[in-house]
Amino acid sequence: MKPPASTPNRATPQTPGPWPPTPCPKYFRRQRHRPTLQHQPQRITTTTLLHHHNHRLSAPLVQRAMLAAPWICRSCARALRRSPARHPLARYASSSSSNDAAAASALAPSLLRRAQSLAAEHDTLQRALSSDTAAFDAAKARRAGELSRVAAALAAWTSARASVAELAALAADPDGTDPDLAAIARDDLAPEQARLEGLERALSAALTPRHPFAHLPCMLEFRPGPGGLEGRYFTDSLFKMYRALCARRGYRANVLKYELADAAGDQSSSAGEQPLQEAVLEVQDPGAYDIFRGEAGMHRVQRIPSTESKGRVHTSAVAVWVLPSFADSSNNNNGGGGSGADVIDVDDPESDFYVNPADVRVETMRARGAGGQHVNKTESAIRLTHAPSGTVVSMQDHRSQQRNREDAWKVLRSRVAAQRVERRQEEAARLRSSVLSRAQITRGDKIRTYNYGQDRCSDHRAGLDTHNLPDVLAGGETLDRIMGAAREWLVAREVEAVAAEEEAKQQQQQE
Repeated sequence: MKPPASTPNRATPQTPGPWPPTPCPKYFRRQRHRPTLQHQPQRITTTTLLHHHNHRLSAPLVQRAMLAAPWICRSCARALRRSPARHPLARYASSSSSNDAAAASALAPSLLRRAQSLAAEHDTLQRALSSDTAAFDAAKARRAGELSRVAAALAAWTSARASVAELAALAADPDGTDPDLAAIARDDLAPEQARLEGLERALSAALTPRHPFAHLPCMLEFRPGPGGLEGRYFTDSLFKMYRALCARRGYRANVLKYELADAAGDQSSSAGEQPLQEAVLEVQDPGAYDIFRGEAGMHRVQRIPSTESKGRVHTSAVAVWVLPSFADSSNNNNGGGGSGADVIDVDDPESDFYVNPADVRVETMRARGAGGQHVNKTESAIRLTHAPSGTVVSMQDHRSQQRNREDAWKVLRSRVAAQRVERRQEEAARLRSSVLSRAQITRGDKIRTYNYGQDRCSDHRAGLDTHNLPDVLAGGETLDRIMGAAREWLVAREVEAVAAEEEAKQQQQQE
């Protein structure tokens, strides 16, 4: 079909040249110009429409015309594939094993079932919270917020998996009628599969329970291990490395302790390193513990000391602890600026002083002891029993039941808060002893090696070897890669634990 003549005011070039970027060869063999939709809409034909690269493919009629044509250009085919109306492409659907393999997921079936269950729970909570008749429930809102990450990750993964399956079906082209479209699908299949793998990792990470201290600031403790003076020098290098990292990322870092070795005096290395005996660096930003918890362990260094006259490589080690930093309960995370009961929000579920009224059994009774007929004849005494902790508080000091109730709640909140703080301190002590004990400070128990001679930094958990050691010790982007790999390794271990737990539950249900 011959296209209409061009108009004088048309901005489209008369020869194909470099424009359009992906011309249709069959089209330009038949004509050396192309019309535009805006100047001659009444004379637009199917052939002209199929080869106009700037129109919007939104009408189903246009899409059916394009699919019915013997060939279409690359740009139009890509636009057609990305159009919301995908039903005309159903004729390319295939159930072959190759397509199933292309869209296969590496996600464990147990994790997928867990994700679908949590997403369904999230949808149910969202409907309940959006209901006009239901009263606002803080517990449901908090639970819905916790599940939102899983629901969003599952939705993105499902969409990407469907896209990979569709591209695999188009690339297979069982009818052999659209080789150009199959070539486009093959080009887009690999990037889409890579995106699907990333979404699988994100979904797996969302399924792992968040660490109870992930939202807290942290403290990094540094102590030299075997290696003598050289180990103390490298302790100072690691301390400066993490401090530089915090400065580059904009974290609020505070030096709580910086103690030099007494025996070494003021002796420093040729690189300006101090013989550090112990140091503590506090990162005050919320969520710092989740960022740095993968850095806990033994860091090994292999280099030639400046005092070595024979050029021998010495091996030293530095122990790094990463501990959560707990704020003062009296400040209740209000950023300072006050203390005591004036800034305590007892209705905040995140507060140590929060007690859910549903967990408390309230009993009224007559007071005992001296006090006259009023005390003995009215039920002014109050007893509160906190079921989760087993804490019991009784109050009968006042003649008014309301006064006794208020004082009893104050005492109960204080006792529950003290128990929570004590549990956190015990957990922190357990973390500190489990991460690394003094008996474990040896060169063999290393998580990372810094080799100066090879300009290499290796993380032995993630199996990552990187070079540009000066950038690592300066807290640069190379250190970001190493910390990211260590974090992925931690998440992978947690995902394996969750998958094993889900499989065990499935086996118990089957039995």
